Amino acid sequence: MLHEPVNLKGSKILITGATGMVARPLVAAYAKHAVVYALARFARLEDRESIEQSGGTPIAADLSELNSLSVIPREIDYVINCAVARTNNFERDYAVNADGVGHLMARCRGAKAFLQISTTGVYEYRGPEPHKESDPLGDSHRSMFATYSISKIAGERVCMFAARHLGIPTTVARLCVPYGDFGGWPYFHLMMMKNGAPIGVHPDRPNYFNLLHIDDCIEKIPRLLAAASTGVTLTNFAGEPRVSLEEWCSYLGELVGVTPRFVESTSALGSLCTDLARMHSLVGETRVNWRDGLRRMVLAHPPQST
Repeated sequence: MLHEPVNLKGSKILITGATGMVARPLVAAYAKHAVVYALARFARLEDRESIEQSGGTPIAADLSELNSLSVIPREIDYVINCAVARTNNFERDYAVNADGVGHLMARCRGAKAFLQISTTGVYEYRGPEPHKESDPLGDSHRSMFATYSISKIAGERVCMFAARHLGIPTTVARLCVPYGDFGGWPYFHLMMMKNGAPIGVHPDRPNYFNLLHIDDCIEKIPRLLAAASTGVTLTNFAGEPRVSLEEWCSYLGELVGVTPRFVESTSALGSLCTDLARMHSLVGETRVNWRDGLRRMVLAHPPQST
């Protein structure tokens, strides 16, 4: 069933991982109409100032430290958990990506809805076939981030348990390759190309993913919150159509006048594209064409060779 978006106007929203590339634009967008508490460790003063300038209220806390979460106001309407640790330290990353989800939900148990931003990196690699939400999970990111896939899988399970145990309406959304004017994975590829560095690609080519523009994230998240249930709503969260890494790199190269150089490696991330039938039924289709989105990204941040 296609869900009408929740009305965020005047509501109190907690967004974690607020200094990250996905959460930061969310804070700026929703702070125009709601009270947005932006949670992060805020190790840098400039990050706090940036959040304040965008209209958010900074909250300095660490999801891995239960006592630090006491600074979160009790009266929170909606929680969007974008926090993630990718340190390759198992103790640290489990503490944030799994235990931290439980700490956060326990603190915000009165929320109307909780959105856990997960990743399509939880799926077992199986080539270019699109992944459904019911497909096997696996350690697909091991070659680049040793802790990432399995700690995010653990986080999903903690989230599902807490939602049912505490009665918190919850959606778990598996995000695939977010990008926007701020950058993203394609921008890293663009910088590599500008500096003459080769781009590693998995030998099972082409390597398909789904790019998701931040504008579509901003539009769809209120619908994902509306779809939340105490039984937990699980969905992929990605743009369409699928596009190969090779194709978007070639397009970026055309925009800036360089030619990508690909090097095959079994340690490179292989295809992780997604089946979007469930997402479409819940929140509808995305709108930003990937070529338009990448062109905007390049205009916003023209790459400089180093």
